[in-house]
Amino acid sequence: MANNAAETVIGAVVLAVAGGFMFFAAQSANLSATSTYELTAQFRKADGVNVGGDVRIAGVKVGSVRAMTLNPDTFQAEVRMAVRRDVMVPDDSAATIASDGLLGGAHIAIQPGGSEFMIAPGGAFTITQSSISILDLVGRAITGGGE
Repeated sequence: MANNAAETVIGAVVLAVAGGFMFFAAQSANLSATSTYELTAQFRKADGVNVGGDVRIAGVKVGSVRAMTLNPDTFQAEVRMAVRRDVMVPDDSAATIASDGLLGGAHIAIQPGGSEFMIAPGGAFTITQSSISILDLVGRAITGGGE
């Protein structure tokens, strides 16, 4: 009888820990749609950026990449991102593609501007900077910059 009570208590503890882990994972894995708003940016090259990748300001994650498509009119990569509602982005901010390292992927880095006006939810960045290929830079250095 004491054995059954111990098994029941251990089972309840395991279920509570599993439930807590599931709650924590759900809270930290993805930002929910209700706590974010969408912004769009167009880039000439979006190498290394993936759906679900980070959107950062000053190195702090403030959102994630929601979708990437090719704009058929401009032939540029159109990146839609979800940004936390408590983070308002000035309308003269720049969205750049920053490398996570020499061999890693990339993330969207937002450099906030100084405007007192903010980009409205659903709005777009007017200033963007595409990714810079490390291989292109090395090639230019070796060949003397293509002269």
